[in-house]
Amino acid sequence: MAPGPQVALLSDGRRLHLQHGPIDLVIDADGPAPSVRTAWQTAEERFRDVLAVLVEELPALRRPCPGTGVALNGPVARRMAAAVQPHAATFVTPMAAVAGAVADEICAAILAAAPHLRRLHVNNGGDIALWLAEEQSVVSGIAGPPPRLRIIDRVLIGADDRIGGIASSSRHGRSLSLGIADNVTVLARSAAMADVAATLIANAVDTGPHPKVRRCPATDIDPDSDLGTRQVTVAVGRLSAVDVRQALDRGMAQAEQMRAAGLLDAALLMLQDETRQVGRLKRPGGDHGICPEPLVRGGLRVGVR
Repeated sequence: MAPGPQVALLSDGRRLHLQHGPIDLVIDADGPAPSVRTAWQTAEERFRDVLAVLVEELPALRRPCPGTGVALNGPVARRMAAAVQPHAATFVTPMAAVAGAVADEICAAILAAAPHLRRLHVNNGGDIALWLAEEQSVVSGIAGPPPRLRIIDRVLIGADDRIGGIASSSRHGRSLSLGIADNVTVLARSAAMADVAATLIANAVDTGPHPKVRRCPATDIDPDSDLGTRQVTVAVGRLSAVDVRQALDRGMAQAEQMRAAGLLDAALLMLQDETRQVGRLKRPGGDHGICPEPLVRGGLRVGVR
């Protein structure tokens, strides 16, 4: 029998780790000690049945989102469906928003029970639900692709920016991608919105059939994949500057369209040696250079899924 939800305070004494199956949360709450204790207790209680309730609706969550929307029962499942609904004109399933939606749900539960926090973030494998009280801010480090995952950029987020979620997607990591992006990081109003936007933009960063891009059916890697037999990227060789530019142009067009529709606030797209930006990203102290070490101020570190 698979183990149930696991709960532990990390060695720094200020972050809570919740894990159950594929869900792996790290939660950092900043505020008065009683509020932080309430936050931890609330997170643990709300987390207990998150995975079990999601599993009950997995068949529906793995089907493409129709234009009429998806009727789902669980609160996380409903968040997932709401996040993908604006993108129903293209192929997408609610699973594109699962990590962000779980983070949003736990974040909302904590805020309802512990209203005096100053800052809160719920990091679900790099997809982050974020909340900042008035006049608070946080610095997020953005990591480049595996294997090094070094921090290559920093973003300053303030309460006035109204950013509620950060998510990353790419051809690397455990999630499958139809595109070739090394990393797409999105800032949006919620983690679920950022999650699905990052996924679809990463899918759009693509060359089409190319001798240096190797693909296979998603079900060859994961028989239960919601992508079915669609061709997912498994390897990318060194591309010409023209190929990189054209692939990023496709991703940029997708990102700009989403931004115009209010579905994201900003995005950073990376492929090999080139990086593109959509929307406004503030850098701390006006520093636009590379940060050689992971940032821990505010506890945020954005990785590649």
